[in-house]
Parts: sequence; structure tokens; C-alpha cells
Amino acid sequence: MWALIKSLLLKWSLFKVLLKSLGSLAWLIPVAFILKAIGIPALILLAVLALPLIIILVVLGLPLLLIVIVGGGLLMITFWIVSIGLVALKIALPIILVFWVIRWLTRRNGDEHRPPDVTRPEDATP
Repeated sequence: MWALIKSLLLKWSLFKVLLKSLGSLAWLIPVAFILKAIGIPALILLAVLALPLIIILVVLGLPLLLIVIVGGGLLMITFWIVSIGLVALKIALPIILVFWVIRWLTRRNGDEHRPPDVTRPEDATP
């Protein structure tokens, strides 16, 4: 009986320690979701760019080391362009948002719903 009680207490304490250690890693869950959201499109980009290039380089009969160097260089250039685009987006997005908010605050009420003033030929007097 004592062996059963000891084993149950040991399992319970081990379970408690395991939950505490995994609970301290709970802050990594949002980071994992962000990496998943960014990583899957990046892998798709890599597949779209790298697969045809590797097939062409293999068909040409280039050595494997040269294929890896050329493929890595092209992927490095691609990710450099993507990172420059993200930096430009970080700069442009706040400017665009401020412009939209200022335009929204300064426009007159109902301006976009009014039809423009149009003079029709039959209304014009000769």
C-alpha cells in the first residue's frame, strides 16, 4: 500500500514540476505564432524561387558547391529586398495613417455623399 501511495505522490509531484516548467515557457506561444505566420510565407517564397533555379543549375551540370553558393546568393538578395520593403513599409505606414486621420478630421460632414455640381445643357440659358 505504501508503495502505491509513494508512486502516486511521486507522479503527482513530477506532474506538478513538469507543469511549472512548461508554464514558464508559455510566453513563447505568441512568438511561435508570429514565427509561424512569417515563416510559412518565407518558405513558400524560398520554394518558388529556389526550386526552378536549382533544377536549372543541376541540368547545366554545375558542381554542387557552386549550386549552393549561387542559390544562397540569390536567396540572400531576395531577403535583402524583402527586408528593405519592410523598412519602407514601417516608414510609409505611419505617414499614410496620419494623413488619413487628418483628412478624416478636416473634411466636412457628408462631402463624399453629395453629387458634384453639374450644369446640364438643357438648363443653360442662351
